[in-house]
Amino acid sequence: MSSKSKDQVASLPWTEILAYWVLSFGSHLYSFYELHRFSKEHETGLEREFQLEQGLLKAFKRDPTDFEWNFWSKWAKKSLLWTLIGHGVISRLTGTFYPKLRVPVLAVYGLVAAIHILGVKGIGVLLLHLGLSFSVAQLRNPALSWACSLLLLSTLHIQPLQEIQRGWYQTEEEYYLLLFSVAVSGLRFISFSLEYCWCPLQPGGVVQLCWLFSYAFYHPFFYNGPIVTYKDYIQQMRRPAEDGDRDEATFSYFVLRAGRILLWWLIAEYMIHVMYMHSIQTNETYLEILPPWALGGLALALVQFFYVKYLVLFGLPSMLATLDKLVPPKLPRCVSIMYSFTGMWRHFDEGLYRWLIRYIYVPLGGSHHGLFYKILSTGLAFGFVCLWHGGHDYLQYWALMNWAGVLVENGLKTLFALPFIHSTVEQIFSVPMKRRCIALFSAFSTAMLILSNLVFLGGIHVGRIFWKRVFVQGWSTLAPPMLAFLYCFAQIGLEWTSHPA
Repeated sequence: MSSKSKDQVASLPWTEILAYWVLSFGSHLYSFYELHRFSKEHETGLEREFQLEQGLLKAFKRDPTDFEWNFWSKWAKKSLLWTLIGHGVISRLTGTFYPKLRVPVLAVYGLVAAIHILGVKGIGVLLLHLGLSFSVAQLRNPALSWACSLLLLSTLHIQPLQEIQRGWYQTEEEYYLLLFSVAVSGLRFISFSLEYCWCPLQPGGVVQLCWLFSYAFYHPFFYNGPIVTYKDYIQQMRRPAEDGDRDEATFSYFVLRAGRILLWWLIAEYMIHVMYMHSIQTNETYLEILPPWALGGLALALVQFFYVKYLVLFGLPSMLATLDKLVPPKLPRCVSIMYSFTGMWRHFDEGLYRWLIRYIYVPLGGSHHGLFYKILSTGLAFGFVCLWHGGHDYLQYWALMNWAGVLVENGLKTLFALPFIHSTVEQIFSVPMKRRCIALFSAFSTAMLILSNLVFLGGIHVGRIFWKRVFVQGWSTLAPPMLAFLYCFAQIGLEWTSHPA
């Protein structure tokens, strides 16, 4: 039901849409306020247990518990921000004075920057993976390339190798940066290998190795993405610069996009200064005693912070890639207007979604070879994502919940498309009423989507406590108003889909 096309989404009276906006926006603000109150009331205990940091302003503390935000913030201050700025400067200079040398110069710069940060041994691991992937790809056998890539990714979880690699660095943060770099590079190596296997007429040898080197060490995407396929990368890098490119337009784009990234960063920092959601979710006692509105605020704050965080983490690399005349994946769509599992996967990390569709879902049959292959290919795609993220038990639950959610949504879509049911619905319901029914179905889907995201972001204990408090203990008190607000969120999402900005 959630994947209705835009022309099937009916218009509703403006007063009704306004009511949905007011209720959605108001529920966000009030639940965040309640979470803020709870955070301040328990600030002393949280500070004692989780070592809250001194905030940017003296009157505020800062919650440093989100590992990913803290990790990338420290690395940005230490070196990554400056190496990304260096990439932008060198790209601009070579593009202006030596355009034919731009690709190799950027590849060399990416390698030098990576060596400076990861060290020779760390880059040696990546070059080993690159060399093995390239060698196996020469056999032009997709199954062998997949086997090689999965074996290489599995080395990230071999304890003796982990201890050896940890010994190369003085801090855990340096080791984790290598770990993330190898994991993201693994997706690029798979992309290259399969594209090479699928194009038997493509020339091999040194030319392809040079392009793989450029693709692997393109600095803006090197550490954390977003993901761009090998085919898209080389096609876009080979395009000549348009004659109409103007310095004024480029500068205006840079200023506007940099301003937006700064605003997103400020919003993320503001959230962890006034709401200690990451510390609260770590302690089961706090989760049990949170007031109902603060509990909802915690769920919304966790997923919204995750969204804003990736606007920053993907925003800066995407800006630099756009200045290099690449077409990066679209930035994540706001999670508050996501009303389906399918939409979440399609619009949050578009680069990963395209990668999964091209290299797993479609080759395994997808939707064109019957129900069994559709279920199988979807399940293996989620299984790969689980493995790529680490394969921990909470990730397995998260992947299973997403797989089930996508299958249920597609099953409902197929069911309502049956001629008998479709004609019955057309006769009974008006077009606006059908949209309201879609939003009602989507409210339940959104509830499960939020639950799965809480498992992903906080672990099994967070999902278990939310399920117990909302759907078991609060089935008659918490669940109905929550679903009513999620219905409003879904209506805003449908409106946004019908009239995208």
